[in-house]
Amino acid sequence: MGVGQGARSDHLTHGSIFDGYEAVRHRLPVAGPGGACAAAHDLSDIADLYDTFLLDAFGVLNVGDTAIPGAPERIADFQRAGKRVLVVSNAAGFPHRMLMEKYARLGFDFAPEDVITSRKAMIAGIAAEDRHWGVMANPDFGREDLEHLAFDFLEDDPAPYDAVAGFLLIGSAVWTEARQVLLEDALRKRPRPVHVGNPDIAAPRESGPSREPGHWAHRLADRTGVKPVFHGKPYRNIYDLAFARLGHAPKDRVVMVGDSLHTDILGGQVAGAATALITSHGLLRGADPFTAITQCGLRPDHVLLTTSPV
Repeated sequence: MGVGQGARSDHLTHGSIFDGYEAVRHRLPVAGPGGACAAAHDLSDIADLYDTFLLDAFGVLNVGDTAIPGAPERIADFQRAGKRVLVVSNAAGFPHRMLMEKYARLGFDFAPEDVITSRKAMIAGIAAEDRHWGVMANPDFGREDLEHLAFDFLEDDPAPYDAVAGFLLIGSAVWTEARQVLLEDALRKRPRPVHVGNPDIAAPRESGPSREPGHWAHRLADRTGVKPVFHGKPYRNIYDLAFARLGHAPKDRVVMVGDSLHTDILGGQVAGAATALITSHGLLRGADPFTAITQCGLRPDHVLLTTSPV
């Protein structure tokens, strides 16, 4: 999952998030054959099988603004042992600098180049498009990382919705139902490209699940017929960036670790990596992971069953 900075939704639960992903499976990549769902205690049980760990952030490293207890120490142990550790996250809403400051504050030591986000994937994906964009994002974070783009923040004034040549859905922290109506109305009147910088539908947080840009993107697709372009897990574009960073690392020694079957596990399969499902935090906390696996047919290679950190 991403970092979960979207507006809270009181009616979302872990089960309804799962159902939401199932409802939009026709827009997700086609799943691979899947893995054996071999049970393991934690990442240390599978460490010898892999040289490179691609880690989701939310539910693996942190929950909201809190590090999962023991996670910084486990990741540091892997790094000292010579493992490559990359973060692969749908954290589009925050400028990269702010994200790095957050990880440092939580006790993690990642090189900036080893944090691969859907924000980066989106920026790379629209590099050849010369448009004036309307942007769903928190204006308080400014234009950092986006300085080369011509854009207006989408707020409550309807004029930019009609004037811009395309839309970027990056962060939904201050997005509202009224703004969504303006966006959908504008797209019905004049369809334009929509790029989504965070495909997550929702993210569980300390204060309750949050609606992320993917939720709003799938809704506008259903209501307007406009097909968004998604950047980030489970789509291949973010993994292309990760493997470009890894160079010639053999894929059979790479594992994607995450808490979401529909983003992390499906995405890892699309990328050709092994997959490990975290169950102690995040989307499947308190649920039966094998029931969820059976329901959706997305089979990870490993299912980590510990109630302790990764």
